[in-house]
Amino acid sequence: MTESRAERAETAEEQRRPSVHLRAPKPKNNPGRDLGAAITTGVILGALVIAAVWVGPKAWYPLVATAVALAMWEVLTRLREAGYQQPRTLLIVLGQIMIWSSALYSTAGLVAAFAITVLFLMFWRLFHNGRDAKPVHYLRDTAVGIFVLTWIPLFGSFAALISLIDEGGIPGSHFIIAFMLCVVASDVGGYAAGVMFGSHPMAPAVSPNKSWEGFAGSMIFGVVTGVVAVHFLINGPWWMGIVLGAALVVCATMGDLVESQFKRELGIKDMSNLLPGHGGLMDRLDGMLPAACATYVLLNAAALMNPL
Repeated sequence: MTESRAERAETAEEQRRPSVHLRAPKPKNNPGRDLGAAITTGVILGALVIAAVWVGPKAWYPLVATAVALAMWEVLTRLREAGYQQPRTLLIVLGQIMIWSSALYSTAGLVAAFAITVLFLMFWRLFHNGRDAKPVHYLRDTAVGIFVLTWIPLFGSFAALISLIDEGGIPGSHFIIAFMLCVVASDVGGYAAGVMFGSHPMAPAVSPNKSWEGFAGSMIFGVVTGVVAVHFLINGPWWMGIVLGAALVVCATMGDLVESQFKRELGIKDMSNLLPGHGGLMDRLDGMLPAACATYVLLNAAALMNPL
């Protein structure tokens, strides 16, 4: 059967038309990490967290304590390499005392242990070179030691304490899940929005890669997840989820900036190479630790408002 003149004309017209190809939007920025290794590491870490949440505080506390010890080892090693005189083993032991005191006596035990560890460090620094030697860089190194104790074990203890929240008959695992979901949502939203759309730096002098677009992505994902988590896991009011998500995102973002400045002053890119695709453990905990403090307070408040 021969093709008609009209059909041949239509075919020629279609061939002259420019073809239309649908293309996914190209990211504006380089992801800055090996995504394959990062995803694999993330899955392994996620499995550890899920297992600890399933078991409860008896597994969650050892997991947090181990993470805090490793993070302190990373930070203190980097500080010693930069010339700061820090008693690494002593500070790690003091940090563990803070965490396990919170397990036994809640926030009262944590505050007492923190005060005792700071006093011990202040007095130890006076005579770490002996009674007859003059202390060198006493104020600098003591202040840095207190900063590390606050930044890692103090904030980390609040992450552990989340598992002990007991309000309204809600199991502690629900509070841990709510916290972790908001942290993951904030991280994913900020990373995706920053890579795809980031063009306006938040604090270029501190972290050139941290953009307002990424912060907006973190805020949207964090708030939505906070509302869902508070409603379904804690039975709290929906607006508390907005407060939780927003506070967590702000604290996590500021924690990222603090670590960025810390590394900038030491002239390093990552705390270590402990986690393939992520850098050091502290590179993953930098935002989570201060966010845990705000989360502990707000989840307690949400549980108290539980209408059930």
